[in-house]
Amino acid sequence: MRILHIDKNDKKISFQAIALVNQILTCSEDPKEEMQMILNDERICLVAVEGEKLLGFVGAIPQYPYAWELHPLVVDEAWRKKGVGQALLSELEIELAAKGVLTIYLGTDDEEFKTSLSEGDLFDDTFNKIINIKNKARHPYEFYQKCGYKIVGVIPDANGIGKPDIWMAKRISLQ
Repeated sequence: MRILHIDKNDKKISFQAIALVNQILTCSEDPKEEMQMILNDERICLVAVEGEKLLGFVGAIPQYPYAWELHPLVVDEAWRKKGVGQALLSELEIELAAKGVLTIYLGTDDEEFKTSLSEGDLFDDTFNKIINIKNKARHPYEFYQKCGYKIVGVIPDANGIGKPDIWMAKRISLQ
């Protein structure tokens, strides 16, 4: 497996990337438009490839002088749990740290009631609920925790009643 900057002119990789983006989007979003945003010049997009096969990719968006948003991280279903996501994150963290970025953050939605944060009113006893979060159905927040990310907050009802957005972050450099 190799990790590279995406070649915007490589039609084969771009086509595979659009197909992967399509796996994670809601039906109201256009995968081609999303991919165009991901490939914006101010962003970073890294791909994991095996030969000519796209295994996954990760992007980052500059939001603050020292903090970038991780968006998106997508790994082909056949390649999940094989270290592809961790390798992409690691390479992205190295690259962003070299640019002087201190923190990477992300939002990981719980739209399908996969965590205990979707139970009850998250406005009541919020911090205790975050501390005692339980993964009920393979929500990706645990993957990010294994990669060193911490839950730093939530947005209750961000995606509807009982559907929070879980905010996570990782310090990648002390400068």
